[in-house]
Amino acid sequence: MSRTVKFVVVILIVHLVKLSAARCHTPRMRFTEGDIAFRKVHLPEKHKHVNLQLGGEQYDIVIAAGPKLYAVDFQSLQVHPKTVLSDKPCGDAAPEPCFNITVLHKRSKADQLLLCRTSAAGTTCCNMNISAQQSPCTRSEHLNTITYRLQEGEPSVLMESLGPDELFTTQSRTDKHVGIYRFGNMLMRPATRDKEQQYLGLVHSRRTDAPLQDKLYAFYKERNTALSLDGDTWLPFVAQVCTKDKGGPKNLFQMQWTSQFNARLFCGDRSSRQRFSELLDVAALHAERWQDTKVYALFKNEWAMTAVCVYTIQDIENVFSTSPFKGYDGTIPNPRPGTCMDDSTLLTREVLEVMDKHPEMSDSVLPLAAGGPVLVSPHHYTRIRADEVRVKGGEPRVVLLLSLENGRVHKVLQNDSQAFLMAEYHPFNHSTHILSMTLHSSARRLYVSSGRELVQVDLQSCGHYGARCQDCVLARDPYCGWNGTHCAPATPETRQDVARGNHSVCRSEQQNDTKRGVVLFSVARAPPAEDASGPSRSGHFLRCPVSSYHAAYAWRHHGNRTACDPTERQCLLLIDDPGPRDEGTYRCESEELGFRRTLVEYQLRLLRRAAAAVAAAAPGLGPLAWVCPVVLVLKALLG
Repeated sequence: MSRTVKFVVVILIVHLVKLSAARCHTPRMRFTEGDIAFRKVHLPEKHKHVNLQLGGEQYDIVIAAGPKLYAVDFQSLQVHPKTVLSDKPCGDAAPEPCFNITVLHKRSKADQLLLCRTSAAGTTCCNMNISAQQSPCTRSEHLNTITYRLQEGEPSVLMESLGPDELFTTQSRTDKHVGIYRFGNMLMRPATRDKEQQYLGLVHSRRTDAPLQDKLYAFYKERNTALSLDGDTWLPFVAQVCTKDKGGPKNLFQMQWTSQFNARLFCGDRSSRQRFSELLDVAALHAERWQDTKVYALFKNEWAMTAVCVYTIQDIENVFSTSPFKGYDGTIPNPRPGTCMDDSTLLTREVLEVMDKHPEMSDSVLPLAAGGPVLVSPHHYTRIRADEVRVKGGEPRVVLLLSLENGRVHKVLQNDSQAFLMAEYHPFNHSTHILSMTLHSSARRLYVSSGRELVQVDLQSCGHYGARCQDCVLARDPYCGWNGTHCAPATPETRQDVARGNHSVCRSEQQNDTKRGVVLFSVARAPPAEDASGPSRSGHFLRCPVSSYHAAYAWRHHGNRTACDPTERQCLLLIDDPGPRDEGTYRCESEELGFRRTLVEYQLRLLRRAAAAVAAAAPGLGPLAWVCPVVLVLKALLG
């Protein structure tokens, strides 16, 4: 093989790789307000922070934004403001005292909420019945002595039990108060650390067989103070605390965590030294066995590429229970530092000194099965939610919902170690920033909020994939299947192939939905055979609708094939200065995973050949009516 041929082959391979990568990162379908009637409500005013919680029997969503509390009913599209002790707004020019709602949780009892409001004096928490017309917010018995000023947007976990309620929350900042806190029966606070940390998620690991071993895992990013020219600005971490931790003995870590240790998270490809170091968000999928609970973590790197890595609680626990302590070369004391104890106030000084001076583990937490990211994308994702869906045959599949910085949402199927971008939703009719996103898994609904709007996205809008069985199966959407007549929410009886999109399950389905039309061109005279250099005297675009952006589109005419790039919502073919060679049948075809179909079919005719018929149909029109080039398209398409 000559060097020239080798060069051409390399160029072709690179081009094919780029095309494959582009299609991999392109949503198969895009849904705007013109395609889906998104249900949305407008908030009475614009907010900088929004906290969403699922509602109870009467309301779909409860919103805390600044000092305001709203209950939203999407059936009637009504927003109901709720009064919480005071309506004085917080701001630089606002008189004190003012407050913001910093914590909002739905309780296990229907329509009951816990909310905490923070002012300059501290934080007070109260319980409220959101469904009552007038319901006071009564002080919480066990959460009424919070002297700290909690911040909006911080992760928090409410633990309800037979005993006192406990609230776990975080503080993200650069001063000595940064870390994990517990409020309730016993206050627990972090040791003083001179670190800049931003907390992004809390995951509660319940051990039903051994409640003493219950742990809370906090995911955060920490600014790299040893930054070099090629170093990472942020470092990703996970920290553990035992939920039953009672602190150390008097005068030694009293009311401070004795079980808090942290470990680095690794996301990337170790063989290529590719890594993603800035943690953006996390979402947990809890399993019946605590070891199988998965955490989906969203990262980005210095090139603004984003990635999703998956970690199991078992792998995280293994690092904390077996890794050496970073910088510690002595004999590990017994019990091992970080072990959950019945009474941590009895821990020895030796154990507590390891925690104080060597809180970081030497080993990093690696992704599931020591693999790499399940998704690497050039899209600028900002938030992540995860849902597990059982498909036909009982095999669970994971759907990731990822928000983009422009206000759109991607619906992604995690298929083993690969990701398939099923759809892109445009819940807002303008570019905006999504402040909060929550998933109602059982109802198959996603709620996304900007500073002024809240939108409900129905994840089972299956009919928009198309009218054919093949359209439905090729979507590979675990929420959807073909029920024999249309694409509908999946049941054990519907047809689907989520793993491969194999449309052979639809062989018995025969449909002909090709749209047909006629395009008539009128010309004053027959154009010359070769007229490429002269100006165009008439022309027309043939239009072909685009649904799947993963399909290949082409126009066929007289055995010739003209490929079409479906970058927009339609494929266009320009018929410029038509002549006799341009007459005939034009078909627009799509092909995806071997499924080929004709989308539209046009018959192009020159009116000089049909003038007699037209004149007979319209005798009032004389010859001058055909002097100028005119295009007539029969708008009624048969299908």
